[in-house]
Amino acid sequence: MTEGEKTRLVAWSRELRAVHERLREALHLTREALAAGTPAGEASRDLLLFCHGFCTALTGHHEGEDRRLFPAIAAAHPELADTLRYLEQDHSMMNHLIGGLQKAVDAVAPPDELERHLDGLGAIMESHFAYEERQLLGVLETLALDADPGDVLGPL
Repeated sequence: MTEGEKTRLVAWSRELRAVHERLREALHLTREALAAGTPAGEASRDLLLFCHGFCTALTGHHEGEDRRLFPAIAAAHPELADTLRYLEQDHSMMNHLIGGLQKAVDAVAPPDELERHLDGLGAIMESHFAYEERQLLGVLETLALDADPGDVLGPL
């Protein structure tokens, strides 16, 4: 294995961590937009934009993992089938929570309701990211996957 090949293989673990950090930052910015809401407590334009961006980014990340990353891991490491199934269940749960958050934003729900949605989604997201990193970072350092990172981990 050449140094360039080794660098590309190890890069998948770095790519995953970097995407998780960008998603954490997107959630943080969404929370800031909520905190900066309008005096009447209505959803601000910034909140709508940040929420839409965060929800789209998180959904794209999970769709990329389900479509490209997890099948590649399953092929190389069949012993991780239960782990991958658990992570896919998390994706489904977060997708449901994202739908609830988007409906609340569209309905111009009060800030405390929006905050509850963000809290729930943020808690599941953090738990999911921690588990995913514990279970998969070592595997990603040796995974031979020739694909665009945006396609595999979402367009972030």
